[in-house]
Amino acid sequence: MARSVDTDYLVVGAGVAGMAFVDALVDHDPTARATLVDRRSAPGGHWLDAYPFVRLHQASQFYGVASTRLGTGEPQTSGPERGLAERATGPEICEHFARVLAQRLLPTGRVELLGGHEYRDGAVVDLATGHALETRVRRRVVDARYLAPSIPALDPPPFAVDEGAHVVPVGALPDVGDASGYVVVGSGKTATDAVVWLLGHGVDPGAIQWVRPRDPWMLDRRAVQPDPAVFLGMAGTLMATACDASSPDDLFLRLEDAGVMTRIDTAAVPSMARTPTLGRWELELLRSVTRVVRAGHLRRVEPGRLVLDEDEVAVPRDAVVVHCAAYGLHVRPALPIWGERITLQSVRAGFPPFCAALVGFVEARRHDRPDDEKNRLCPSTPYWSTPADWAAMQGRGARAAATFMADPDVSAWAHTVLLNPARVPPEETARPDVRAAVARYLEHAPAGIAGLERIGRDAGVRI
Repeated sequence: MARSVDTDYLVVGAGVAGMAFVDALVDHDPTARATLVDRRSAPGGHWLDAYPFVRLHQASQFYGVASTRLGTGEPQTSGPERGLAERATGPEICEHFARVLAQRLLPTGRVELLGGHEYRDGAVVDLATGHALETRVRRRVVDARYLAPSIPALDPPPFAVDEGAHVVPVGALPDVGDASGYVVVGSGKTATDAVVWLLGHGVDPGAIQWVRPRDPWMLDRRAVQPDPAVFLGMAGTLMATACDASSPDDLFLRLEDAGVMTRIDTAAVPSMARTPTLGRWELELLRSVTRVVRAGHLRRVEPGRLVLDEDEVAVPRDAVVVHCAAYGLHVRPALPIWGERITLQSVRAGFPPFCAALVGFVEARRHDRPDDEKNRLCPSTPYWSTPADWAAMQGRGARAAATFMADPDVSAWAHTVLLNPARVPPEETARPDVRAAVARYLEHAPAGIAGLERIGRDAGVRI
């Protein structure tokens, strides 16, 4: 008998967004059935193909699904981040999703994973056979791949590679033998991880050239911790700073002075603001690499030479060029989350696991309500790339958070969810430092949100 799909929700993509959505959906709607469809054989999305030394840049508590904590919840007890929240490795993240699927979702009898399948033109296709399964979706298709990241393991380098040049994706770095030089290509978190890994394995800083088309702003990891006094303290600082800042650069420089933002080179004002978190120990290592190439994007790698937009740079003929230049999180237009299908996107600025869980919770409680009502409650907030984008989307995301947190049902749920960075659990509300952080945020939020939107708008960002 031919296999078929008969489900309430067909969720395309079993990465963090799809898993967080389904986890919240079936936890809060006891009748909902969901089918996850993914080209990979297991849940976890891009983490299954990530480089071997990857780990979260943020606290483990902020990642995964709402029902199940990722990690132990204990702070690190040794090393350069002693006292800060733990950060999961790639294998730990994959194990988390596998455990959630096996121990929580599948036992409900209302969730299945079709690995090795793809959703095409309204049907589910078995990639091994090419056979299209008969598919019936009673409620909604859920697009959990709209914002799926690009990664070097799966995406070819965005530059030409001549014969004889030694170019590897970042994931192959541990398998590379000794070389007389290394060229790290990219400006984001993957590139910083590659540089830190090389230095941690004894490579001399002088042997590393770093092709950095844009300098990045990053969040100081100490300011983004799963403690309401810390996180809301940072949010209050952002709002107070945005009240008076005159431009994106002014905003970020003030936030740097306040200990919220950091940059690798204090002589360069960054033009990139994807804003992963960065540890101070990592910052010190990154600053030891002084051979930074700022000549636009890399266009071609030849044996012994790099061809860039604005220059040509000599490198050792046997240099290992490390591809870290995949785009990562895509800046795509904001769509209504509820429409012909559910398109998972951020609602508050960033923190995609919480946002996917939020959409799952709202859909579970209000699947029979009008789409306009749900879209008003959870408007989408796009990702960002530049400081101006970041300011505008922080303002937009803060307005969205104020909207969904004004709903008593959503607010009560959100304060119980570890994924929510702004969570204030009931047992924490009496802490003097938490009360002070909340009061400061509320005092400055109206003018701060308006200031963030003004800064973005003046720089030409559509909000």
